[in-house]
Amino acid sequence: MTETMNRNAKGKRPHFYETPALDQMMSMIMVLASEVSVLADHVDSIERVAATNGLDLRAGIAALVLDQTALETREARRQAMLDRMFYLMRKEAAEAAAAETGEGYSSVIAEIAVG
Repeated sequence: MTETMNRNAKGKRPHFYETPALDQMMSMIMVLASEVSVLADHVDSIERVAATNGLDLRAGIAALVLDQTALETREARRQAMLDRMFYLMRKEAAEAAAAETGEGYSSVIAEIAVG
């Protein structure tokens, strides 16, 4: 059985932009840039190895039909990337939820009722 570890950093995050949304967006962009860089390195390596062995990867990829296991593996990898990409937003939402109290909820309702 696999246990999931809580890998959230503790403490305040540094802010570089005027609004937290810009910091979140920049974090997501950096995660995506990292993913693209890793993929580009993998594609380059695959192409070099294939060329060294005289393989026509383009034709092989065009003819490829994925089975259910391969589709599920790709989906799991995609979900892991999205988890990394939205990490900061989930962390901040969890922190905000933990800070909520019944008193705070009542105060917001009272403010809305007043207008």
